[in-house]
Amino acid sequence: MGKKIVLVTGGVRGIGSAICREFLKSGKYFVIASATNAERNKIWVEQQKKDGFSDVDAVVCNVTDYAECQKVLAELKSKYTKIDVLINNAGITRDITLKKMAKEDWDKVIETNLNSLFNVTKPILDMMLDNGYGRIVNMSSVNALRGQFGQTNYAAAKAGIYGFTKSLALETARKNITVNSISPGYIMTDMMKDIPGEVMEKIIAQIPVGRLGQGEEVARLAVFLADDASGYITGADFSINGGLCMY
Repeated sequence: MGKKIVLVTGGVRGIGSAICREFLKSGKYFVIASATNAERNKIWVEQQKKDGFSDVDAVVCNVTDYAECQKVLAELKSKYTKIDVLINNAGITRDITLKKMAKEDWDKVIETNLNSLFNVTKPILDMMLDNGYGRIVNMSSVNALRGQFGQTNYAAAKAGIYGFTKSLALETARKNITVNSISPGYIMTDMMKDIPGEVMEKIIAQIPVGRLGQGEEVARLAVFLADDASGYITGADFSINGGLCMY
């Protein structure tokens, strides 16, 4: 039996890249990362191969464009015949208070963080239903649980992921397809590294374990949920935030 095929959206940076690498480390998966920059994709794939991971590919896909998603995923099906595991990880922020928020700030975040789930999941779900197997993991956020100043757009999109996850889990529970979500807290990524020191200290002071999370910690959870042995877990959300939010 061949390796399972994994697609990770937003897969060449931050948490997405950590998730891809964790799948690769297991030796059980062929990993495809999607992102919007062809050159960055190429560099990322080359780095993975330098690190000894040969079962890897990357594709350019704008997850906010339904027609483009249909086209790219049809090409992937033609090339790889199936996708067994989908990690909906792509996301952006446009932080500003609602009073000052432009319509574009709202639309861009909703399109990327929420509408993308439909755009990518719909064609892949058809493959999974045909194959009688699938694992879908959607990346939400601690701020969908607790809210965050200046993030009405982001928190709304990430909270919408919960309803999507639970409803799709019900629709696919008898089809050998599981659907779950992960809600990370503050994770050390390139974006976090740009935060000024005094602001970072205030963030860490709120976190009971006293530190930021690592991408690898989130990645291990994603790989666990994708495993065959996790077939009894569906419609669930998993918080990984160092105790910042205990709902």
